[in-house]
Amino acid sequence: MAPHLDSPPAHTPPLPASTPASSRRLSRRTRWLGSLLALAILAGTGWLAWHLTRADSPPEPGARTSGTSGPGGRRSAPPSTVGVATAESSRLPVILDALGTVTPQASVKVRPQVSGVLEKVLFKEGQMVRAGDLMATINARQFELALMQASGQRQRDEAQLASARVTLVRFTTLLAQDSIARQEVDSQAALVKQLEGTVMINKANEGAARLNLGYARVVAPISGRVGLRTVDVGNVVSNLDANGIAVITQVSPVDVVFAVPQDQAAALQQAVGAGTAMKVTALDRTRANALDTGMFASLDNQVDVQTGTVRAKARFPNSQLALFPSQFVNVRLELRVIDNAVTVPVAALRHGNAGDYVYAVNAAERTVSLRAVERGLATADKVQIVSGLKAGELVITEGADRLKDGASVVLPGDGPKSPKGMNGANGANAGTGRPKRLGASGTADGAAASASDAASAPRRRRASQAEGA
Repeated sequence: MAPHLDSPPAHTPPLPASTPASSRRLSRRTRWLGSLLALAILAGTGWLAWHLTRADSPPEPGARTSGTSGPGGRRSAPPSTVGVATAESSRLPVILDALGTVTPQASVKVRPQVSGVLEKVLFKEGQMVRAGDLMATINARQFELALMQASGQRQRDEAQLASARVTLVRFTTLLAQDSIARQEVDSQAALVKQLEGTVMINKANEGAARLNLGYARVVAPISGRVGLRTVDVGNVVSNLDANGIAVITQVSPVDVVFAVPQDQAAALQQAVGAGTAMKVTALDRTRANALDTGMFASLDNQVDVQTGTVRAKARFPNSQLALFPSQFVNVRLELRVIDNAVTVPVAALRHGNAGDYVYAVNAAERTVSLRAVERGLATADKVQIVSGLKAGELVITEGADRLKDGASVVLPGDGPKSPKGMNGANGANAGTGRPKRLGASGTADGAAASASDAASAPRRRRASQAEGA
């Protein structure tokens, strides 16, 4: 019979009272085991990192760096292949680089000094002219007429002056004879002086007219190169024209104005005062080609407070016309020359917390030593060593990042080294003098022959056992 729906549920046995405490103990034990496992993993990882770091760390200064075992049985790093250079004693120029602007010594805008119609243009655009060369002419008819008028007035007044002088001589004679009043003599003398002044004015007017007639011929005031023409024949020109007829710029010789640091101004001023000739080279934009070579000319008398520099000027002959006015060029000024300077490549000089240093090579032992040095002047590829290094010593230029003081190195040109006195190239035993077995192609063929012999040895043993049976 099916149980009634309202019957009470079946009896469930009660849980033990100790179940919550057991669960807590189990959970605490699990956490302890997990913590211990994590600590063990971290300790193992740290030991592995320490071991790898110690194995790959560079040797300490003074430690042996050859392929043999060092203290504690640990093998040190093998010798490093490096690049070397020789410290040289050379003549080192002290160079000052700057950016300059080509400035002509003279640039003149040619304007006519009288007004008139431009009649002829006698120059070509871009041609070289000399001072005094005729460049253009203006219609001179009006100036010729003005000169004629001034000459006529002068001649008329000179005739009146001559007549007045004759009359004055006659009146002076009559006055001596007491035949004329003294007032008439004085009046005649005043008339003579008046006419002399008039004649002088006429001569000045005549000279001005002759000068204006000469100004009808426009000549070059300086020597140089003519620019583009700004006016055509037939136009009325005057001395008030802003553009003038043309512009003449002196291009040979030419100046280059550049700025030097104020720290170098005193040395430059002393050199100029002593009469020292300092060579200046003008380079193009890429600094690859020298445009011209000149000499230092002068130094400005004040410092620019905004830039902290002093303007200087150099003069170039510009015989090849490679420098153009208002052109930007790179200036290289040779301040002085240091004789017997010890120089090394820039790559050989290194920088540390204690200062600059180089790795000097002991060629006999094939080891390096860290050498503290004092640097001096530097060029694009060399640097001067003031102290700490002598000319002729070898320094490391490549591979210095892997070196320490006292490390062994392999220099360019050295053959490969084999351990324990074995010649790596030929495989000869230095102790017995007996060569290894080599195949026809060297070491690789010899290794292949040894492997073939090892593989055939069991077959030979089985064959011998069969024959004995």
